[in-house]
Amino acid sequence: MKKGILIILFLVTVSFTKQEAPIATKEAFQSGEWFQFRIHYGLINAGYAELEVKEVVRNNKKVYHAKGYGYTTGMTKLFFKVEDDYQSFFDKATGVPFHFIRKIDEGGYTKNQEGYFNHSDKTVLVKDHKKKTENTYSVPDKTQDILSSFYYLRNHPNINKLKVGESINIDMFFDDETTKFKLKFVGREDIKTKFGVVPTMVFRPYVQAGRVFKEQESLTVWISDDENKLPIRIKANLAVGSLKADIEKFRGLKHSFTIKPK
Repeated sequence: MKKGILIILFLVTVSFTKQEAPIATKEAFQSGEWFQFRIHYGLINAGYAELEVKEVVRNNKKVYHAKGYGYTTGMTKLFFKVEDDYQSFFDKATGVPFHFIRKIDEGGYTKNQEGYFNHSDKTVLVKDHKKKTENTYSVPDKTQDILSSFYYLRNHPNINKLKVGESINIDMFFDDETTKFKLKFVGREDIKTKFGVVPTMVFRPYVQAGRVFKEQESLTVWISDDENKLPIRIKANLAVGSLKADIEKFRGLKHSFTIKPK
């Protein structure tokens, strides 16, 4: 739980396909899309995570502004309060980010940062408002931030071409360094949800075993096998206990949400 509810959600949803693939002409999302996850820690209803994207104008240009908010509730909030605020501004045509915001409070562990990408120079300037510092880091071409990755990769067509057992990678800037995620496609599965039976694609990202995750393949994510490519369910075996997240509410989807008939 120490890494934060929203971080775990994003870590398992960013890596859908090869980063160098072209952006699809048919977008998987639209301005006004919003959805919420209910998160369980063992048998406890631990909290919620919400993601929303809207069209805004920055520097006389229409861009996407994505917001992610994660928080603990009930008894969990009394023992371990989490309030995570992630934001990203990214190009509508390419999906490449140019500005991210990260404000988190996880049991007293806090961060307040903004990052500004210069993709021409392959750098990112990070302003740490808590430490009152500014640092510039070198990054690979088309590097994403933790929130823009989700939307950037939902628009790629190669996800439907993956074969079972194939692994793929993506570069993402997080915690002042670029992280390369390796993701394995496990297969397809129909899962029961509060909305009905949903066809999904199943992925297993490789994560670092140790302080947070029990093993390298401790995470499993189920993504809707339709044009939305929404995360439907997430399971994580942590170093202590297990975490599960299920989609609770949604609105503003660009495409029909596929539910199998009874």
